[in-house]
Amino acid sequence: MNFHNKPAHIGHRQRIKKRFANSGLDSFLDHEVLELLLTYVIARKDTKPIAWALLKRFGSLAEVLDADKTALEQIDGVGENTALFIQLIRGTLKKYTQARLPKRIPITNPQQVMEYCKASLSGKQHECLEIIFLSVRNTLIGTQVIASGSLSEISVTPRMIVQSALDKKAAAIILVHNHPSGDVSPSKEDIELTQQTLHAAQLMGIILHDHLIISRGLCYSLKAAGYL
Repeated sequence: MNFHNKPAHIGHRQRIKKRFANSGLDSFLDHEVLELLLTYVIARKDTKPIAWALLKRFGSLAEVLDADKTALEQIDGVGENTALFIQLIRGTLKKYTQARLPKRIPITNPQQVMEYCKASLSGKQHECLEIIFLSVRNTLIGTQVIASGSLSEISVTPRMIVQSALDKKAAAIILVHNHPSGDVSPSKEDIELTQQTLHAAQLMGIILHDHLIISRGLCYSLKAAGYL
């Protein structure tokens, strides 16, 4: 018996890391990306079955990264540390996308804002309301999530939104919130909050550029729909 033989997955780990080092992720399939990521958090174990189990449960790489911690931990081989690692990747993507928004150059391309919004909120399992704060020249000041839950249930008011803008010394704002259901159509509460915030902001000399609703890669603009 040869005690020096290594388990097959050891060689596979080395090969997949070398492949990434040589050519990046362009040729990788979803399960291979997950396999590679999991090698950095799961030691001495074949990550291929875990990667496939994650994809079978959630459907795609994006849905795996969007999954909440409790759901991830239900997969055999995924412990708390691995679940947190997957969420860390998702959080890093949000930070990266936000950092790519120009901070000194005026934001004139709506696509830039939409891409940030999708990265920021599209994977959330519950509704969140986020504000993007802009300067008088429409350069990015910062962002803030001010509410979490359903807009029909959470305690969020136009006054809270406008006060946040005043605190940031923002000249303009963009509201963003997500619909976990996959339907980006605005609810009655969404429309009312938008219009009430518009009037409250105008009284304080603040511009409400838009209210965007995002879900699963889709984006709905209340301004484009005529509600602003």
